[in-house]
Amino acid sequence: MTAAPLAPASIASTQARPAVPTRISLRASVDHALVMARRGLLKIRHNPQELFDVIALPVVFAVMFSSIFGGAIAGTVTGYLPTLIPGVLVQVAVAASVGTGVKLREDMNKGVFDRFRSLPIARIAPLAGSLLADMVRYAVAAVMTVSVGLVMGYRPASLAGLLVACLLVMVVAFALSWIFALMGVLMDKPSTVQGVSMLVLMPLTFVSNALVPVDTMPGWMQAFAHVNPVSHLVSAVRTLADTGRASTEIATSLLGAVLVLAVMAPLTVRVYMRKA
Repeated sequence: MTAAPLAPASIASTQARPAVPTRISLRASVDHALVMARRGLLKIRHNPQELFDVIALPVVFAVMFSSIFGGAIAGTVTGYLPTLIPGVLVQVAVAASVGTGVKLREDMNKGVFDRFRSLPIARIAPLAGSLLADMVRYAVAAVMTVSVGLVMGYRPASLAGLLVACLLVMVVAFALSWIFALMGVLMDKPSTVQGVSMLVLMPLTFVSNALVPVDTMPGWMQAFAHVNPVSHLVSAVRTLADTGRASTEIATSLLGAVLVLAVMAPLTVRVYMRKA
């Protein structure tokens, strides 16, 4: 029994159906990435627990470190706050950038990105959107750290300089998030991404001038702290908050962020595109 021929209307509708584009324009790719960023923001809205670390860590770090080191380093807790708050601001924001890689790996393991791949969108959009949405986490971390500091008695000399410092920290954290995004693409489990990331961050954040003066450290540790990019970023934040003036440390931090983006962003995208 032969199949009935297609009616002329069916043939016309089939021929009129637009083909799915094989290439996505740059403008469309940006639009798709913004849509995916909105998806990330909606996830945070419906699951505020994702902000727990950037809300709790500033409180824990500021109270704990000021109580432990305040009397020994500055004589009083209040006298130690101008040194501590910029350091905690950098530490919390850098630690928050790890979440990008962890959440990326979770989505990939759940098959979320496989479903995105079946849609007519830019393949890079889910990755770029995830990183853009995490900028909210860095902003929350900055607001919480400054708020806790103000409650404890921190009084920056330049509020405008402190605002610029917060923006600088967010830019650097965004650049670092590409490193952890690459880890999320390469590694198999979210727990592995978090464990390896923290192993890298612990010496970077603590062997620096974030909490204590570098000259109190052993000689070999001082050498590392002086070249540590976290030390340069903390110094830039302190200078902005204390004087409101630009310094070479700001240029060094921005240059480091640009270099990280220039190297890690194309590498992360290339590896992601192979796996996506």
